[in-house]
Amino acid sequence: MDFLTDKDAEKYHKDGYLVLEGLLSPAECDELRLRMGEIVDRMDVPDHCRIQFSTNHDEQLKEQMQGNADYFITSGDKIRFFFEKGVFDDKGNFTVPKECSLNKIGHALHAYEPLFKSATHSPKIQGIAKKLGLKSPVILQSMYIFKQPGIGGEVTPHQDATFLHTEPLGRVMGVWIALEDATVDNGCLWFIPGSHNNGITRRMVRNTKDTYPLTDFVGREANHDDELFIPTPVKKGGVVLIHGEVVHKSEPNVSEKSRHVYTFHIMESQKTKWSPENWLQPTEELPFPALYTK
Repeated sequence: MDFLTDKDAEKYHKDGYLVLEGLLSPAECDELRLRMGEIVDRMDVPDHCRIQFSTNHDEQLKEQMQGNADYFITSGDKIRFFFEKGVFDDKGNFTVPKECSLNKIGHALHAYEPLFKSATHSPKIQGIAKKLGLKSPVILQSMYIFKQPGIGGEVTPHQDATFLHTEPLGRVMGVWIALEDATVDNGCLWFIPGSHNNGITRRMVRNTKDTYPLTDFVGREANHDDELFIPTPVKKGGVVLIHGEVVHKSEPNVSEKSRHVYTFHIMESQKTKWSPENWLQPTEELPFPALYTK
């Protein structure tokens, strides 16, 4: 029996997102979390790399924010660390335990970490892609998102195609796997159903080499009515499929529980042009790997 049914596929295409419970077992989730704990325990981040992550339009362009930092723009084929606001003092020292400081780790866990690679290429994931008609999907990037208790910041309304642009649009899908229960209190995703049919109004683009800032935005995010957003709690081990053009967000984590997630993006490469203006580019060291394995 297919993990993704015809009815599920119909709902995904209609709404632009889909929640499926039971992609991973609790034990598989714990194994991924344990491995990430080992990575964090061993991390040694140079001072100049201790940047803070933001999804705010203006903050992304400021010095030391993600969109402006070489550390971010060259992270597509590496495993790098991005931090929450307020976790460093003015000397760059941690003000919280380092395991509680991270916003996310990205963007090539799928390539270099065996457990994450296995989860990315799992038969269920490959079956989902095939059921949705993807002929030659490739993996663009992967991230581990922590959503720390009490300080896990909001992710403002956005569309993934703003950052991962293709021609034609609609060729990118996010796969968002809850490694812990994602609830309204700890920052689950919220979506505007059907908003993937309205195009995009903003793009993050690379500037020419050695131009400051390293990235910029073309256009602005549209104003979205808060009442249109629907919360999508998901149990540990569940997955949310996210169309590249659907508008979504998450609220701050106001609870005492973290919301760990492993997420990655895949793209149908057949008859698709990956924009050379995207911040993320395949490299000689890591071309975008095929999702389907022989």
